[in-house]
Amino acid sequence: MSTLRQSDNAVPGRSRADGVPALRVAMLAPFGIRPKGTLLARMLPLAQALTRRGHTVRIIAPPVHNPDDAGRSDTHDGVAVYHTARPALNGTAGTAQAVWLLVRAVLTDPPDLIHLFKPKGYSGLAALLLQALRPDIPLVVDTDDWEGWGGWNDLLPYPPTAKHLFAWQEHDLPRRAAAVTVASRTLQSQVWGFGVPRERVFYLPNGIHLTADSLPPRDAQPTNPPTIVLYTRFWEFGLHDLIAALVPLVQHCPAVRLVVIGRGEHGEEQTMLALAQRAGVAHAIDYRGWLEPTTIPAVLARAHVALVPLDDTLINRARCSAKLLELMAAGVPVVAANVGQVAEYITAGESGLLVPPASPAALAEATIRLLATPALQQRLRDGAFQRLRACTWAKLAVVAEEAYTSVIR
Repeated sequence: MSTLRQSDNAVPGRSRADGVPALRVAMLAPFGIRPKGTLLARMLPLAQALTRRGHTVRIIAPPVHNPDDAGRSDTHDGVAVYHTARPALNGTAGTAQAVWLLVRAVLTDPPDLIHLFKPKGYSGLAALLLQALRPDIPLVVDTDDWEGWGGWNDLLPYPPTAKHLFAWQEHDLPRRAAAVTVASRTLQSQVWGFGVPRERVFYLPNGIHLTADSLPPRDAQPTNPPTIVLYTRFWEFGLHDLIAALVPLVQHCPAVRLVVIGRGEHGEEQTMLALAQRAGVAHAIDYRGWLEPTTIPAVLARAHVALVPLDDTLINRARCSAKLLELMAAGVPVVAANVGQVAEYITAGESGLLVPPASPAALAEATIRLLATPALQQRLRDGAFQRLRACTWAKLAVVAEEAYTSVIR
């Protein structure tokens, strides 16, 4: 456990040149680092940006989804990521043990504050126990998805008791927190509706890490055939709508190819392929399945257009898609449904094209227009790059810092 110790120069109360105290922050993760989700896309880049600002941040995660990482500790660009051990017990006793392992890891080197990511599951229960054991350590809660009814509770086959627990945690933990960070405007309104005072809620959307060499203009067009990419988990939209949009695309441009990256929660990719077969457009789909994150940029680099279809649902309005930022950063012009947080990143005709949700005809029409207009593709790439420069984790870390200093005061 020595890897959890903080560096000797991260002393509570030490101030940086701008007068902001250098803090020791323990981030509680909902699951491990290997799934491409909250820890890898949100927690870790924020922690790294905070580290670059002089804070000391460590991430503590239960080995959910990746039990082989149990007990493992790694350092990623100055941020220690520690996965707790697997519980030796089963059932309720195993849950209690998993929670205690998280609590013990935090208290091995007590931080100045705790930042809980996702108010649910083992880490949510650990945050409650930490409040009881160490009420002097402030709790900040982050919410980046809608977890309860109308959200992930409806999408995943959790046991009924777990669903009720997650719904309760989603409402209760933000009320107990000294501050709440939210990834979308919809979540901001939801948390206000829970009764959390507005001054305790900090809007912290997803961002991207840029360097001096990031985002060069991609003047050269990708090679033929015309290629569209869909990077998805499939639950965000109706599969029939996707195929209904693909049919006129193939009719207009028989050589077009739709490269699909991702895997559904319930085998939706097989349903998509079956629908495409019946519609006579299966030959236009190049289904790649789940890809290692390091291989995805090469696939995106060969695409002319990216699709982000969305239905107008609570879970889609509440989420802040890291995939959308990834597409924009890859230099792929985006056609996206105008739902929730999308309009925070895409200005129609400047950094992407917006279409109404669940509108296959509009999605197809905008895509055909974009494929036929290389100058528009380049203009949207340039606009996306400009928009992303305002969405860096370096800038968003300042928001997290404001939340932290508000609770420390």
